Amino acid sequence: MDLDAHPRPLIRNGSTILDDPTTPAPNTSSPAPNATTPPPPARPRGPRKPPPSLKAQIGATRDAAMALVLAHVELAKAEATSIAGQVGQVAALGALAFMLVIFAVFLLVIGISLGLGEWLLGSMGWGVIDGVLAFLAVAMAALLVAVGISARRIGRALLGAIVVGILVGVTLGLGLLNQLYAAIGGAPGLAVDPGIRPLVVGMLLGGFIGLVAGIIAAVRMPVSGGGRFVALAGLTVLGVAIGAFTSITFGPQVGAGIGITLGYIGWMAFMGMDVARTGIDVEALKARFYPSQTIDTSKETLEWLQKRMPPGIGS
Repeated sequence: MDLDAHPRPLIRNGSTILDDPTTPAPNTSSPAPNATTPPPPARPRGPRKPPPSLKAQIGATRDAAMALVLAHVELAKAEATSIAGQVGQVAALGALAFMLVIFAVFLLVIGISLGLGEWLLGSMGWGVIDGVLAFLAVAMAALLVAVGISARRIGRALLGAIVVGILVGVTLGLGLLNQLYAAIGGAPGLAVDPGIRPLVVGMLLGGFIGLVAGIIAAVRMPVSGGGRFVALAGLTVLGVAIGAFTSITFGPQVGAGIGITLGYIGWMAFMGMDVARTGIDVEALKARFYPSQTIDTSKETLEWLQKRMPPGIGS
């Protein structure tokens, strides 16, 4: 406190000078009656920044637009990745379902084949053999249709195979050839055991038929020498084997199984003989896979353009 600016009365007490307690101390916190409060000093201001130029504003807008586009691209990538994962999962499950359906169809066909073989023919082995032959015959027919063989020719071969299968099945199932051989052997009273008489007659009759067929084949063959002898001997032996086979009493089930088996084999044999006789039309097959119409049209267009070009251009 500045005592000189605001003096108060003093009291002398001996040698000590004391302040007068009865005199109030001046109020130093309030300003003088006629004094005025000075205004607060103004804050210094720096130089004002100029507004951004048009080029800077365009650049900032472009950067913001690029950032927005990139953000959308990243979002699209993330969604595409998620969708691709879902599509892959659906495709995998669909492929699994398709394979299971195919497996179920195969299992059904195989089961039916084995069941029919056991029920109708007396053994599952017939079902296995006939099922395999059926698949092979259908596959061969599909390939022949693919290379241009008409379905009519395939159907004709199938019809012939059905006739052969029925004839063989009925003949062997009822033992008609066995009865025929027994009747032929018993007519002249041959000194042969009746138990093996059908076998002997069957072999002799089959060998004779094979020999006649061999002579006809040897005469019609263009080659001479060993080829004719092979044809003659082979057909004779084949006739003997067929005669012996047909003399056996098979029974209805086994005869039906043999007939079905020979029907499938005959279908494939008839299709093979048909193709070997007529061949495959290679030109027609080539025309199916060669874009001849497009190539011819392109050549015509090129010739038309060359005719209308000025001389010296395109040469």
